[in-house]
Amino acid sequence: MKRIGLSILILLAFLACKNNSKTTLGVGSKTEKPVKYPSDVIPFMDKWKILLGDGTRSDSLVNFQKDDFFYVESYEDTNWVVYKTPNSGITSKTSSNTRTELGEKKHWIPEEGGKLTGTLKVQHVSTTGDARVSSSYSVVVGQIHSDEGHENEPLKIFYKKFPGHNKGSVFWNYEINTEGDNSGRWDYSTAVWGYDFSVVGESPTSYPEEPEEGIALGEEFSYEVNVYKGIMYLTFASEGHQTIKFTKNLLKSDFSTKEDIPEQVLNVYLSRRSVSPEREIAYAGEIQYFKQGAYNQANGKSTKSEIYNGDIAKQYANGSYAEVWFKEATVGESTVPNQ
Repeated sequence: MKRIGLSILILLAFLACKNNSKTTLGVGSKTEKPVKYPSDVIPFMDKWKILLGDGTRSDSLVNFQKDDFFYVESYEDTNWVVYKTPNSGITSKTSSNTRTELGEKKHWIPEEGGKLTGTLKVQHVSTTGDARVSSSYSVVVGQIHSDEGHENEPLKIFYKKFPGHNKGSVFWNYEINTEGDNSGRWDYSTAVWGYDFSVVGESPTSYPEEPEEGIALGEEFSYEVNVYKGIMYLTFASEGHQTIKFTKNLLKSDFSTKEDIPEQVLNVYLSRRSVSPEREIAYAGEIQYFKQGAYNQANGKSTKSEIYNGDIAKQYANGSYAEVWFKEATVGESTVPNQ
């Protein structure tokens, strides 16, 4: 009898251990994978606030994400911060273009300067729009924005790809700090790889030739914006492409008289309205800040892109959106330029 009792005790102890083991495994199997936030991938998020394409705003981006707009995607063992925004949504009061875009909390003047870098790939631009409109099929992936005066933009870095093309263009625009009122404002566009913004279609659905030296969707490139003592130094790099550098004085205008206005600008704007010169001191002494992310240029108003009555899910399902992935980025003080 004692032997039987001992055997039963051993059996019960074994079953208890087995059940405990099952319970532990069961709990472990239900544990959800921890959320990876954009601030885990690019840890400068404490320096920014954000506006999303559905109108959501946040000033606290550490451990912040929002599905379908601002989140982390992993591809081939690399984590990327995704910025996604429809052609039509809720945007800022001064723009008809939606954005999922960071806005720098710190503000500065050109004389003080600052530096922004980013390594990214554009995954999607709108497939709907009017090919005659320069901003169709494009997204801005980095900016300098003024916070006073006309609140114009001394820098916008664009990616644009026409439907049916494999390669798109990277270019940057300088918006003048208009002399007098801002009705005569304009952008001057400079190509990096591919075309500048003045190259458009002859009809709503006709496109120019595909750029030979363009950048494809999903192809990595990087930019550096270094404003040092009032001079903007730009560097663009991409594997398999020539690294290209530019400089632009933000303290003294190149366009302070009507005779200085470039032919590109006259061709693009004069059929619609008059254009004005820039004030002689350009953006000198005016407060600026950086922006980075996906600032979708394909709104339904000017580009006639399809917006499905503003239904974001339908826009995403039918190609009316912009999506940009960043794997690295920095923001901070300007540095002595090496160019």
